[in-house]
Amino acid sequence: MGSIVAAMATVHAPQLVTLPPEEDQAQLQAGIAAMRELGKVLDETNPDVLLLIGIDHLETYFLDAVPTFALVTGERTKAAFAHTRHEVPNHQPLAKALLEGLIDAGFDLTFSENALLGHAFSTPLEYVHEGRNIPVVPLMVNVYLPPLPTPKRCADLGRALAKVIEGRPERVAIVASGGMSHYPGTWKYYDPEYDFDRWAIREMENGALDDLMALSGSDLDEVGNTEMLTWMVMFGAIGPQQGELLSYQPTSHHGHAVMRFLPGRSTPPPARTEPKYGGFQFKGAGYEFYKYPPSNTYSMQKLLVDLRGSASLRERFFEDMDAVISEREGLEPEQIEAVKTLQVKPMVDLGAHPILTLTSILVIQAHQRRLAAAADA
Repeated sequence: MGSIVAAMATVHAPQLVTLPPEEDQAQLQAGIAAMRELGKVLDETNPDVLLLIGIDHLETYFLDAVPTFALVTGERTKAAFAHTRHEVPNHQPLAKALLEGLIDAGFDLTFSENALLGHAFSTPLEYVHEGRNIPVVPLMVNVYLPPLPTPKRCADLGRALAKVIEGRPERVAIVASGGMSHYPGTWKYYDPEYDFDRWAIREMENGALDDLMALSGSDLDEVGNTEMLTWMVMFGAIGPQQGELLSYQPTSHHGHAVMRFLPGRSTPPPARTEPKYGGFQFKGAGYEFYKYPPSNTYSMQKLLVDLRGSASLRERFFEDMDAVISEREGLEPEQIEAVKTLQVKPMVDLGAHPILTLTSILVIQAHQRRLAAAADA
């Protein structure tokens, strides 16, 4: 009989990989150290497979197809971001059993034999998995292109996952990759809802999930926490376990949280003193920060995706920006000028998706720094 032997949740911020000089390096290293503590949980519990629940930042599926839930079922799991590349064995028997079992349970999942995953997967592979001899099964949740699944629907998916695992022989560890409050690429980027994060952490430390589960996708958008939908899948799988906070870093733009839920905590949980939702007052006006992007921005965003994913294209772009742009059809004049700035706001103001734009610019800037350092050397 199968079982879930470990359950954890972690930040996956791209800055943990690119280490931009303007970031507080002590905060980044604290998050990385906490992620490595999760790796020690894998050593302690010795799972047969790691179920890695992550998201897509318009890296894998872009706008050509956007699944609500998707499994990778091929022989290998591949993930890449910036200079990192990961390729680890996929646990195909469990992946295919989950696909069949979840469809039987009423979840119409997308699946891929050869998806290239982004930093929601590559960051935990870099710092939690760290090359351990543990095959993985990646599960992707849509958290940035509405309509989003509700927390309740994600929890229902988790319960169905657990039921499939119970009928299997494997010992399974779960890592939910995402969160906490951040608004990358938007006007609110440097004003996360840290108080909401701290309230949510206290609730999770106490195993109290009802108020979190009652939120809608647009509520989570308001507080910068749509990525916590991956945590909701985990909670559905394990039930209301008391969590243990390993690290919470309120960076200038993002609440970096790392927690573990199974094995259970060894000390009593802290008192719950924060007001409900950290005092946040929801407007209930629908999605504000991450909306479906206008169709006329497709070509601009496809260029950003390609620059993010191809080092050779980035180098050509640095050498002759106009030549690369001229190869693209459908770019409007103001979009061309916005792209040339290599700044997030001009492109977002024209309708580019904020997450896609920011992550692309981070990769481009990191590549520029490496080229400059190589030239100096």
